[in-house]
Amino acid sequence: MTAFKAILWDFGGVITTSPFDAFNRYEATRGLPIGLIRRINSIDPDTNAWARLERSELDAEGFDEAFAAEASALGFDLRGGEVLPLLSGDVRPRMVAALAACRAAGYALGCITNNARVGHGSGMAGSEAQSVQITEILARFDHVIESSKAGLRKPDPRIYQLMCDTIGIAANDCVYLDDLGINCKPAAALGMTAIKVTGEDQALAELGTLLSLDL
Repeated sequence: MTAFKAILWDFGGVITTSPFDAFNRYEATRGLPIGLIRRINSIDPDTNAWARLERSELDAEGFDEAFAAEASALGFDLRGGEVLPLLSGDVRPRMVAALAACRAAGYALGCITNNARVGHGSGMAGSEAQSVQITEILARFDHVIESSKAGLRKPDPRIYQLMCDTIGIAANDCVYLDDLGINCKPAAALGMTAIKVTGEDQALAELGTLLSLDL
């Protein structure tokens, strides 16, 4: 029996497929360098348009203009409004099944997601139907922290501590899954056991080993 008490999950790129795949496809369609959107989002990562959008400091219109200015500074014509529709991923059924398995095994479940008040619902879904599906998944968690509501976003260590305080479980009793290494590092620094998600098989195998569960 492990000492873990809670499993904390990122949403986009973990429960759903990564928007990075959609970014790459769009860049290829537009004839833009692959990785351009991620490159723009990595410049001044705490204060750029993306960060401000996820903290609700910008609305969609403001993001459209601010992102366009950042792209223009790099010599490219790309507006934020072109990027926003790319954010919704497809639900990964095996990850949803893993949530159920962890719940059945008695673990508390939390979700820490960087999101924005765009699209449909908390998952930034591309359609009302997808929004309903995501809402049902989010209801499986004991607590969900959304950057757009909390005014904090990963990798700010305070958002992880907020989750621990809210669910009343110490960081070293938590497993945390995220598809970005930059978001795993502060979780690990607080004492969480972090899993960087590079794919479903890898993530479920690592989580299953930690919890002694067949996922």
